[in-house]
Amino acid sequence: MSLFRQALFLLDITRSQGIVRRYFVVNGFDGALTMLGLIMGFIVSEPVDLSMIISVCLGAAIALGMSGISSAYISESAERKYALGKLERSMISDLHGSAHGVASRWVPLLIGLVNGLAPLVISLLILLPLWLAHAGVNLPFSPLYAASFVALLLTFLLGVFLGRISGVTWLRSGIQTLLVALITASLIYFLAGN
Repeated sequence: MSLFRQALFLLDITRSQGIVRRYFVVNGFDGALTMLGLIMGFIVSEPVDLSMIISVCLGAAIALGMSGISSAYISESAERKYALGKLERSMISDLHGSAHGVASRWVPLLIGLVNGLAPLVISLLILLPLWLAHAGVNLPFSPLYAASFVALLLTFLLGVFLGRISGVTWLRSGIQTLLVALITASLIYFLAGN
């Protein structure tokens, strides 16, 4: 069995697919809004060197990733140990070597990775225009505005993903998440820019 199929099997027997999807969307959304917030802060502030903007945003992205991995791993590990102990007591059996025992050890790591990698990867995608501009690539407009556009696009796509999962119209769901991002950007622009 491939590693991917084994991971899917472990998620299936623990009924954790929904948790993984929620963590992906919630923390991906956190990453997108955090980067959008930082970028909007740089847009409304005095001009700063692009390398400093990249460093600040990258630091926040790494912190989001590490926080996501560690917090989800710790909490999910405790939950899985509790669930395994409860199952062992009801079956009056040691399940350490069983599929449920393996799942109790590996599922928290899988969930932690999704929880941490979602905001990190989304943040890195948002920072792509900044890196390109820093490398000398001519962009059609300011790298900060290009990064803001990527953040808005990814936020919309996360909404589309949620809509597809929930059976709600994908366009409606995408527009809802996009509106949250636009309101966030507007609040920063009007409150921090004055």
